[in-house]
Amino acid sequence: MGADFARLHHCCLASRRWCSVATETLINRELDDDAVAATIIDEGDKGGPGDDLETDDQGRLYVTDGEHNAIHRRHPDGHLYVTANQLHRQGKYRGGKDERQYPYVLSRTRIDAGPVNLR
Repeated sequence: MGADFARLHHCCLASRRWCSVATETLINRELDDDAVAATIIDEGDKGGPGDDLETDDQGRLYVTDGEHNAIHRRHPDGHLYVTANQLHRQGKYRGGKDERQYPYVLSRTRIDAGPVNLR
């Protein structure tokens, strides 16, 4: 969810692209699927095949990238907590061989912004 609550950001698991949809259309029960679909924006390439999206109160988007063991921030420039769950190393994605290495990691980095308050 964006900081202004105007758009909901979404990506498919391991997809390289992400999109957003107008939140007001998702809560308006009078709109049909076509009206909601008309508000979808293809936001482009995320920088890698990530499985998590997060936003901060400055409107910046953060996305995980398992391929490069990285977190990308859209609109460069607080603390962000991220788990390295090694999803991309499960046997399901590695021809049946589980290549995950335990323990998983929790990382923290300063981002000079606060979280989006969803209340």
